Amino acid sequence: MTQLRTVQVLGGGSAGSSAHVRSLAAGLVARGVRVTVCAPAELDHDYDFLGTGAHFVPVPRRSDPVAIGALRAACAGADVVHAHGVHAAVRAALALGAQAHQGRVPLVVTWHTRTHAEGARAHLLRLMERKAARTAAVVLGTSSELVDRARRRGARDARLGPVSIPAPRRGAEVTDGGKARAELGVMDRPLLVAVGALEPYRGYGTLLDASRLWLGRDPVPLVAVAGEGRQRGALQRRIDAEGLPVRLLGRRDDVTSLLASADVALLPSRWEARAPLAQEALRLGVPLVATAVGGVPELVGDAAVLVPYGDAGALAAAVTELLADPVRRADLAAAGRAQAATWPTEDETIAQVLSVYDELCGSA
Repeated sequence: MTQLRTVQVLGGGSAGSSAHVRSLAAGLVARGVRVTVCAPAELDHDYDFLGTGAHFVPVPRRSDPVAIGALRAACAGADVVHAHGVHAAVRAALALGAQAHQGRVPLVVTWHTRTHAEGARAHLLRLMERKAARTAAVVLGTSSELVDRARRRGARDARLGPVSIPAPRRGAEVTDGGKARAELGVMDRPLLVAVGALEPYRGYGTLLDASRLWLGRDPVPLVAVAGEGRQRGALQRRIDAEGLPVRLLGRRDDVTSLLASADVALLPSRWEARAPLAQEALRLGVPLVATAVGGVPELVGDAAVLVPYGDAGALAAAVTELLADPVRRADLAAAGRAQAATWPTEDETIAQVLSVYDELCGSA
């Protein structure tokens, strides 16, 4: 039996897709699969794909001939190529060329999230989604909504493929959580935590609107936002101008500890599939207030408080009610852990992906 060889292709690499690829690479290598990860060089620094036993080929997030040529060379001899995200899928399709269209090298695409665009960019995005969906032998959507979207874009075979993120280690969380609160100076006031890139679709403008409504509380909750992005300057200027109780923490290596220290976790996004913050919050037993968008209701069930996107009043009211009701917070903590126990484990996720590979190219 020859060793199955797979190439995992990442584009910009969101936190969720990058963590998934690292988990997938480690699991596949442990099962005897030869794995090559193609991604921008900085992602290996952040996620240590080499540390999983996989090969790593730095490929920039571009579609110029040099980048596509590097990707084509990395895919030479692969039994199956697995692209993560629409942009990565289009680049993989260009690199494989006729091999993908003729099925000689099957292309699997995991559709992790949905990109928002307007005008000419929206038209281009639809074309890219159609290219990704129609070239793929199998599209794995991380939520039912993405599966339906892939089918509308012409996918031959679209299936639900919910991804998992590694479960946090138990034991050090409570201690670390207390340390995080002490460092933020919130031992005697509520701590609200949001995590994610400072980008428009994350809904941080609405979060700032809500934070203004909490100024009348005693004590005033502190909103801590972990993440970096192009909106940082605009958000910080507004925080300073309006005296909002919000602290932008930038990139953090201790997100699990930070979440564990929170009284409430916040997810105000315009769209999410299987948001890492929601997964971590529920696993940790941290009450979550999130927008009822995309795959969030499917992911959290009744274990979180859901509010409409863009409704600062609803967001502020939901948090205020939770802070005033410790019994409700305890109920949500228990429900969150129970809901998390129903999600696929890392092993189950890896087994599902490997079964797709075997289906497409045999036991190789």
